[in-house]
Amino acid sequence: MNDLDLIDLPTLGTIAGGLGLFLLGMGLMTEGLKLAAGPALHRILAGATRTRVQALGSGLLVTALVQSSSAVTVAVIGFVNAGLLALGPALWVLFGANVGTSMTGWIVALIGLKFKVELLAMPLAGLGALLRLVGEGRRSGAIGTALAGFGLLFMGIALLQQAFAGLAGQISLPQDDGPLGVLAQLGIGLLMTVLMQSSSAAMAITLTAAQGGLIGAQGAAAVVIGANIGTTVTALLAAIAATPNARRAALAHVVFNLLTGVVALLLLPWLIGMLGQLREALGLPPDPATTLALFHTTFNVMGILLIWPLASPLSTWLQQCFRVREEDEALPRHLDDTVLAIPTLALDALQRETARVGEKALELTRRTLRGAHIDSLKSEQAALLGLGKAIDQFADRLRRAAMSSQSSTQFADVLRLQRHYLAAAEQALVAATLTPAHLPEASPGDMAAVFQEAAEALLLACQPEAAPEAPGLEAALSAMESGYEALKTSLLTAGVDGRLTLGDMEQALRRYSALQLALQQLRKAKQRLGSAPLAA
Repeated sequence: MNDLDLIDLPTLGTIAGGLGLFLLGMGLMTEGLKLAAGPALHRILAGATRTRVQALGSGLLVTALVQSSSAVTVAVIGFVNAGLLALGPALWVLFGANVGTSMTGWIVALIGLKFKVELLAMPLAGLGALLRLVGEGRRSGAIGTALAGFGLLFMGIALLQQAFAGLAGQISLPQDDGPLGVLAQLGIGLLMTVLMQSSSAAMAITLTAAQGGLIGAQGAAAVVIGANIGTTVTALLAAIAATPNARRAALAHVVFNLLTGVVALLLLPWLIGMLGQLREALGLPPDPATTLALFHTTFNVMGILLIWPLASPLSTWLQQCFRVREEDEALPRHLDDTVLAIPTLALDALQRETARVGEKALELTRRTLRGAHIDSLKSEQAALLGLGKAIDQFADRLRRAAMSSQSSTQFADVLRLQRHYLAAAEQALVAATLTPAHLPEASPGDMAAVFQEAAEALLLACQPEAAPEAPGLEAALSAMESGYEALKTSLLTAGVDGRLTLGDMEQALRRYSALQLALQQLRKAKQRLGSAPLAA
C-alpha cells in the first residue's frame, strides 16, 4: 500500500477546497489591487525605470502591491511589445518581480500559519464583499475585491493547514537528499506551478506541508526552487507571437530563474544551515515555514547579485536572439566609435550612413506611390527610424570633438540632410495609410497616372547619386508640381459633380498631398547635396 492510499476522500476534498479558495482569493486580490492602484502601476513601470536600481525597485514594488509576479511579467512583456518600455529596463523590472513575489511566502508564514486566520478571514471576506457591492465601478469597489480576496486566501490556507496536519505521520513527500530525490522535489514544485499557473499557490502548499511535517526543510526548499523555475512558463506563453524585444525579455526571465535555481540547488545544504542561523539572529519564529520564506527571499536576492555583473553580456547576447530583417537593416554599417578621434573620417562615415537613410527614404516613397501594403511599409520605416537613431547617437558623440569651421558646416549639412530624408519617409507613410479610392477612369484616373509618372521621374533625379538617365532636378520638380495641381483640380471636380463621394475625394486629396510633401523633402535633400553627392 502506498502513501496515497492512506489519504481518504474527505481529506482530499479539504486539500482541493483549500487550494481552490487560495487560488480564487489570490485572483480576486490581484484583480482588486490592480484596479485600486489604477494608472499608478503603469506610471511606476514606465516612469521609474531610468536606472537599474529604479527598475529593480519598480518590479519589486509592483509585484508586492498586486501579489502576482506572473501578472507583472505579462504586463512588462506587453509594455515591451507595445514599445512603451525598452528592453534594458524591462529586464531589471522582471528581476525585481522575482524578489517581490517572495512577499506571498511571508504573508503565509507570518500570518496565515500563526494565527486563527478564520477570525480574520471571515470579517475580511464580508467587508470586502460589501464594499464591492456598494462601490461597483469605483476605487472602493476594487479595494473591496482585494479585501474579499485576502479573506478567501486566508480561508484557503486554514483548510490546507487543517488537511496537512491530519496527514502528518501518515504520509511523507520525497525526503531523499540524493540527486534523484532532489530532482523529484524540484519536479513537484515545477509541476504544481505549471498546472495551477501560480507560484504563490505552490508556495502556500509547500509551506503548509512543511509546517505540517510532511516534508523536511531542505526538501521543501527544493520544491520552492522548482516552483520558481515553473514561473518561466507564463513568460514563454506571453511571448508567443510577440515582438523580438518581448521575446528577449521572456528569455531573460527564463535565464534568470534557471541560473538562480541551479546555483541555489548546488548550495542548498549550506544555505539551509546558514539561514537557520540568520533566522535566529533576526529573532524570527523557529519553524519550517519561516525558514522557507527566508530561503525564498534570500535565493532571489542572490540571483540579483549573480546577474548584476552579467547584465551587459546578457543584453548583448539577447540582442542577437530573434533577429528580424528590419532590425538588421536598422544597424549602422559605417559608424564605428574608433573613427571619432579623427573628425574627417567620422564625417565620412556619417555621410555614408546618411546615404543609406536616403536610399531607404526614396524606396519607401516609391513603394508607397506604387500602392505597396501598409504593413511592409511600416516595417521599412521602423528600420529607417532605427538607423536614424543610431546616426543621432553617433552625431552626438562626434559633436564633442574639435572640428574645423569647414567640417562643422559639413556636419550641420549632413544632419539637415538626414532630417529631410526622415520627414519624407514620415509623409510617405501618412500617404500609405490613406487607401487610394477607386478613381473614375475619366479625368481623375488619367491625372493620377500623369502625377505618378512625374513623381517617379523626380525620384530618379533625387537619388543621392543620380542615374545618368535621370532628368534635371528642377524640370522634374516642375513636372511633378504641375501633375499634382492638375490631379487636385480633377479630384475636386469629380467630388462636386458626384463621380466621387466627398469622403473618397477628401481621402485621395490627403494621400496625394502627403506624397507631394514627401517628394518636396527629397528634392530639398538632393538640392542640398548639390554637386557633391554623398558617398555610396
